Amino acid sequence: MLLFTPGPTPVLESIRNAMSEPTLHHRTPEFEAIFARVRENLKKLLNLPEVLMLASSGSGAMEACVRTFTKNKMLVVNSGKFGERFAKIAQAYNIPHTQIQHSWDTPVSLNEVLEAFRNDSELDCICMQMCESAGGLRHPVEDIAREVKKLKPNAMVVVDSITAMGVEPIDTTHIDALIGGSQKAFMLPPGLSIIALSQNAIDMANERNIGFYFNLKTELKNQTQNTTAWTAPTTIIQGLHKYFELVEEMGGIQNVYAQTRARSLASNEAFKALGLTIYPKTPALAMSTIYDEAHASTLRKILKTDFALNAAGGQDHLKTSIIRFNHMGLIPVYETAWMVNALELALQKAGLRAFDGTANAVFLQKYYALLS
Repeated sequence: MLLFTPGPTPVLESIRNAMSEPTLHHRTPEFEAIFARVRENLKKLLNLPEVLMLASSGSGAMEACVRTFTKNKMLVVNSGKFGERFAKIAQAYNIPHTQIQHSWDTPVSLNEVLEAFRNDSELDCICMQMCESAGGLRHPVEDIAREVKKLKPNAMVVVDSITAMGVEPIDTTHIDALIGGSQKAFMLPPGLSIIALSQNAIDMANERNIGFYFNLKTELKNQTQNTTAWTAPTTIIQGLHKYFELVEEMGGIQNVYAQTRARSLASNEAFKALGLTIYPKTPALAMSTIYDEAHASTLRKILKTDFALNAAGGQDHLKTSIIRFNHMGLIPVYETAWMVNALELALQKAGLRAFDGTANAVFLQKYYALLS
């Protein structure tokens, strides 16, 4: 079965093998050496002065950032399930917040965000997704971060990049906290979250000293010494160490970014050539999302039972209306070619379109044109 869900993503055999090595105790020089190398690789990847790794899903990192970086009032960008989650975390801790809400296919605009800050002097933090994976939407995060900092330099910019980290280059110049997760582009099991921090964020975390398990001051104290405050997810970190070795074997992260972009854009072109509708108005590179309210569930079932391909549906009101195909991670191009072929064959089996090889032809032509 090919796993094409946008998280968890497949775990490569070489990464599985690295994680199957004898378990290291997390308070040993051997593990601390691996931890140090992974930290340095993450800092280089994300271009921020500090990176923390937490034994949690990405939601734990979101909670830590909401509590640590909102002093007065938070602005939430909500265009899906995970923007909604930022608001729910604030609600759980009685943190004042306001939301900009859109349908799940629509990105927030820069003007909306700036207007919110101009109209509410209490706002001192903005939390938003880079890629809102509920619908495969990409927000203009870097532009928003830059202009928010111009308007209100002390405002904290918190970005959930769980489905963007390792997928595309991220300009972190104006971002204070960048959140990631193990089960996406890093091709690891769930259970490790990542927070990259600006110097402003480091200073605020040390000053505010919020929480117990998700206390970023406590983690900074320990992780700068290449250990963790609590028990580390040792096997996942060993797997992440292997992931960075694989990236180097592929010629570096820029090659990974280029291949991911080509797979994503070429898939979208292939789907459009089949007469399918791309759901988000600004698609993220992390996944392709097609909208077909009448047939999405049927097509997913055919893909799974007839072509051994597991794609994701939607959530809530989109549960049976969309299909999401992953592009995160070190995916061989032939697997994505099989995915677009399988979808065209599924359309034929569903009686929606005769198979003529269009998807594969368009995909391969576009993919190699983008890489040339």
